[in-house]
Amino acid sequence: MPEKFLIRINGTGFQAARGMTVAAAVLMAGVACFRRSVSGEPRAPLCGMGICMECRVTIDGVPHSRACQTLCAPGMEIRTDA
Repeated sequence: MPEKFLIRINGTGFQAARGMTVAAAVLMAGVACFRRSVSGEPRAPLCGMGICMECRVTIDGVPHSRACQTLCAPGMEIRTDA
């Protein structure tokens, strides 16, 4: 069984497993909107490999971080545009 640890997604605690990407954790936490387009439309991961940039979130205060390319770490704070 993978080691689990606490992260925060939009201020709510979530138990993430070691090796889990931020995108997977956000989706498993039930958050469907990662960011908003310039016209205000909700956006979410599309390619899953860092090319489309649709999965951008704020991680530990760093905006525009690619959630699909970042592994969760203990204590991580993630903010989406949800």
